Amino acid sequence: MIAFVLKRLSAAVAVVALSTAAFATAAFAQDFPKRPVTMIVPFAAGGTSDVIARTVAEQMGIALGQTIVIENVAGAGGSTALARASRAEPDGYTIAIGNAGTNAATYTIYPKLPFTPDSFVPIAMVAKTFGIIAVRKDFPAKDLKEFIAHAKANPGKINLGHAGVGSSNYLICKSFITAAGIDATLVGYRGAAPALTDAIGGQIDGVCDAAASVSQSINEKLARGLVVGSTVRLATVPDLPTSAEAGLPEFEAQGWNGLFAPKGTPPAVIAKLNAAARTAVETDAVKKRFADLSTVAPDADEHTPEVLQKLVTRDVEKYRKMLAEDSKP
Repeated sequence: MIAFVLKRLSAAVAVVALSTAAFATAAFAQDFPKRPVTMIVPFAAGGTSDVIARTVAEQMGIALGQTIVIENVAGAGGSTALARASRAEPDGYTIAIGNAGTNAATYTIYPKLPFTPDSFVPIAMVAKTFGIIAVRKDFPAKDLKEFIAHAKANPGKINLGHAGVGSSNYLICKSFITAAGIDATLVGYRGAAPALTDAIGGQIDGVCDAAASVSQSINEKLARGLVVGSTVRLATVPDLPTSAEAGLPEFEAQGWNGLFAPKGTPPAVIAKLNAAARTAVETDAVKKRFADLSTVAPDADEHTPEVLQKLVTRDVEKYRKMLAEDSKP
């Protein structure tokens, strides 16, 4: 009889504990956020991910009633930043922006990372991006056809900069040289901005970059655009041909940027962050800034965490096949 009573008492205590925990979580989520939120950007300031992050963070902060502070953590194609994000307290106060490079390809390129796809909870996709191949303004080739011919005549001698192995810009490079059938040297940087700076300065031949960060330099004739990996021309660089128009339809470079939180972040907090992200990308301020950057906000049915999770799952497998030879011990 005593054992039965003790068993019933233990069960009651467990129910109370669970109820108390659930109530505490709900109360926490209801009050969230009470202080500024940190958004980790895996690259140096000035690159595509950084510009998109700052644009979205400003409007998300307004929606949440708290400032979102940007923290740039560059290195190892974004994995340094994601390692930091994965170790953060899962309370919603530390989130990260990522892309197909940092949150999918990196698992093949760096197989011994201290985190996995399951270390993160998706919040929302916030942007779609388009890749561009651009060269220094004095490069001898005037268009894509001439560039490919030059590269084939000089195997391994042309160098293209990117934001680090595993970054979305690196994936643009890999997709491009594979489609073009050329041998080019890929040079990694701690972000897109320093790579573009070196291309403009003539230290490297060109860059694989997103339209968001390279379009202005093309328009100012600081660099020469060769092709955009899109099915339609971009309004910010209307003279730049699509891959099909340039004679290389196999080259596709359409990417995404999404927000992630550490595993264990309460669903109610994720829901608040998702709602704030959805509100942010629908504001006129973000739409105008994105238009200036040749970046597109997700469609109405693409805002959910589930959609972002499907993109991650798809791209982990896609780049596992494409980049197996790039994996590092």
